[in-house]
Amino acid sequence: MASSCLTCISAILDDLQLLEDLCPKTPDWEDKLIDLRAFKIFFGTFRPFLLCVRKWGDDDDANLGALVVRMKDYISKVGPAIHKVYLTSVEDGYRMELAEHIPDDLEEVTSLEQEMKDLDTSSRLPSKSLVKKDDLMDVMDSLQESLRYVCLIDVLEEQEPWEDLEEKLTFLKNFICFVTLHGIDDGQLGPLLTHTKSIAVNAARNYLLWGLSSFPLDGDPARDLLLKIIPVEPEVRRTCFQALIASKISRQPYEKKDEHIFRVFIDTLLIYLWEILKTGACVMMSLKDRLKMVYDGLRSLRIILKENPNEFDEKMRDLTGLLLCDAGLVIFSLSLNVIKDGSVKEMDLESFHDFLKRIKLIKAIVAEKYPETSPSSKFPRTNELGFIDFLLKYMEDLTNPDAHSVALSNYPIHAIHEELVYLRSFLGRIVELRNEDQELQALWDRVVEVAYMVEFLIDSLLVGDILDSSSISFDSVEEEIKIIKAAVMNTFDKKTLDLNVKEVTKSPNNMSSQGSMPIINDMIVGLEDEATSIINRLTRGSSQLQIVPIVGMPGLGKTTLAEKVYNNSLVTSHFYTRAWCTVSQVYHRKNLLLEILTCIHSKPPNNFSKMCEEDLAAEVRRGLLRTRYLIVLDDLWDTEAWNELEASFPDNRNGSRVIVTSRKSDVADPIDELDEGPHFLRPLTPDESWDLLNMKLFPGNDLPPPELCDLQMKIVKMCQGLPLTIVILAGILANEDQHGWKELVDGLSSRIVSSTEQCSAAIELSYKNLPDNLKPCFLYFGAFPEDHEHSSEKLIWLWGAEAFTQKTQFKSAEDVANDFLMDLIHRSLVIVSKQRSIGGVKACRVHDLLHEFCVTKGKEENFLQLVRGYDEIYTFRVPRNLRRLCINSNPEHFCKSRSS
Repeated sequence: MASSCLTCISAILDDLQLLEDLCPKTPDWEDKLIDLRAFKIFFGTFRPFLLCVRKWGDDDDANLGALVVRMKDYISKVGPAIHKVYLTSVEDGYRMELAEHIPDDLEEVTSLEQEMKDLDTSSRLPSKSLVKKDDLMDVMDSLQESLRYVCLIDVLEEQEPWEDLEEKLTFLKNFICFVTLHGIDDGQLGPLLTHTKSIAVNAARNYLLWGLSSFPLDGDPARDLLLKIIPVEPEVRRTCFQALIASKISRQPYEKKDEHIFRVFIDTLLIYLWEILKTGACVMMSLKDRLKMVYDGLRSLRIILKENPNEFDEKMRDLTGLLLCDAGLVIFSLSLNVIKDGSVKEMDLESFHDFLKRIKLIKAIVAEKYPETSPSSKFPRTNELGFIDFLLKYMEDLTNPDAHSVALSNYPIHAIHEELVYLRSFLGRIVELRNEDQELQALWDRVVEVAYMVEFLIDSLLVGDILDSSSISFDSVEEEIKIIKAAVMNTFDKKTLDLNVKEVTKSPNNMSSQGSMPIINDMIVGLEDEATSIINRLTRGSSQLQIVPIVGMPGLGKTTLAEKVYNNSLVTSHFYTRAWCTVSQVYHRKNLLLEILTCIHSKPPNNFSKMCEEDLAAEVRRGLLRTRYLIVLDDLWDTEAWNELEASFPDNRNGSRVIVTSRKSDVADPIDELDEGPHFLRPLTPDESWDLLNMKLFPGNDLPPPELCDLQMKIVKMCQGLPLTIVILAGILANEDQHGWKELVDGLSSRIVSSTEQCSAAIELSYKNLPDNLKPCFLYFGAFPEDHEHSSEKLIWLWGAEAFTQKTQFKSAEDVANDFLMDLIHRSLVIVSKQRSIGGVKACRVHDLLHEFCVTKGKEENFLQLVRGYDEIYTFRVPRNLRRLCINSNPEHFCKSRSS
């Protein structure tokens, strides 16, 4: 009978919730909304009591059975009436007074109330057998849900006692959930479960009585129950204490899902401790100080769990579980040690000291793994995946039966290899995502660092070094890998949904598509032959739509040349419509289309910004139809942006053109529809370089001062035809007294020039866009002296020896390295200085600006460190785990420094 009552009550509550959703939330309807919620509260008071009857009622108890039958009859009358109101409201809207359509049976309600008062419910709901935890949790959940709703709606005259009741019931529930995590069965918790069941039954009875009463209840049922919530019977207290001890000594590990119970149990312990600290006048001062330490420790643990919810591994969970057991033992030892006068003079000191040790250890682990100011890894951060791939192949070769490596026979190389294979797979899945997620980046760093530790241990054994057990060992590495693997599994499981909703842009950096490089006040100097060549390609030749790529290294003047051509009078008169669009590494298609539309239409309509991308693309195409147009796409980094815009550029067969500027020739190749190929921009000639410097320093003057003329050759040679360098140098000289120019230029190197914002921003962008496997090859140029000319053959050998390149199924390591070199050349980062007679690159070099970037970035990423000159080598201290040390110094200085 109780089960059928519960089914009817659930249906009524569902209908009332749907009616509440339909009811307008306006001041005019406020009273009706309050009435709906009052009905919902009223019928909600039945559910916990009926659950108690269903689980623990005696079928042979005639009085209890008769009470449930009366409830069933009343609910059966009301339920259909409420459902009819709901069906009408679905069709016509909520337009009626619910009370007018519910049978007015106050006499029946009053009768039910009196029967509840006369019935000693607790004695009539005995346990037929042992109280089961699951049954008890069902009742507690129902009771808590109802109490929370009542407190939320704020319909109680005195709400605080009911809030306290809900809070204390939560304490009991969470305590039982926590101690049963380690397999403690219901039999061991018998007295505690029986006590909790008695509290739940009385709470359900008094809650229903409050709902049935049309007048205040005699006494205060909530306050009366509060006194009974915390176990007071000695047998129950001992049960709680013994359960905590059993949980503490259990060897069963905690699972990921248990962390939720940790959090709620910490909250309940904090609430209970706070009450003791706030009102515990009977607690001795020394004990109160210790309880404050426990309270502070639990607060710290709660913060750790909140801020690092995905980083708890099995070890951290076990530590947390033990710590919570200690805290519980401290708390329950207080009630066990109450003496006759009601004061507390003792606590479980052993558990207290264990608690302090464990919270200190947890804080230390967290501080080590996730420091507030996280220092960069001591190991290289360049091409981490490539390094791990090489390490895995290296370990695979060493564990091969034919390797005959006696030095490694007693070490777990094979087991570590298998774990690293799994971690490598994980890293491969978060390559793009880690840039936007600090937690994933932290995991990435930990995996890379442990991989370098493994390589260090293996190499040390192979060369016969004695390992310092105080630093790292295979045992510590194995333990760290297990911790990382657990963290990886937990983190990735949680973040799977979150990671799918990241905004998709071309680059992980949240940079706008424009202004990614500082604006330079360009002055057009020289390049007349270059401009003429581009203008001829624009105004002559085929009538078909054609693309004209301008390719060159950063800072060479691609944008400047494009602007010179774009504004040339021959070009402006030849094309009826022109548009300039800056793409950059980070772009959004909608912004690019809007930028083009702004150029096409002198007064673009305001509704353009509200249009979707496809409509904007169609609008661009309509604006370009039946007209000869010129579009400039400046700073294109890959073909994807072109593919997204190409459909908007119609071929009108009238000689329309698109200029594309890019640092990479291979970007231009797929979109270039002419046989001529990309236009590779040359450096400035010495005369052009001199003219540009003079114009920047002395605009409007034909002749520079004698001080500058004396330095002409040195300055021109240093700038190497790169306009960006010349502009930076002019800025440096402009801020110095002319009489000091000679001293400044004599001591000036591109190391100082390359540190300026304009130059570093351009090169930094180019470097960031490199594939990971090219980054170490590029930074390796920083290991050599400035202006060093590299034999391509020797460079390829060195890259192979450093494991930057590995053979593939179809190519040798040397062929792969040659492809890498050509890629860097196509990206305008490496300059071909000599070519082979049969084709190919014989020698190459990098611009001084790029060389200095390699040195700086190499040090920043722990890839290499270059020490130059006497001062640097004398003051240099070798960092721990330094990967590559490059010394550029004469032997005498090296010996004096005692670095050897």
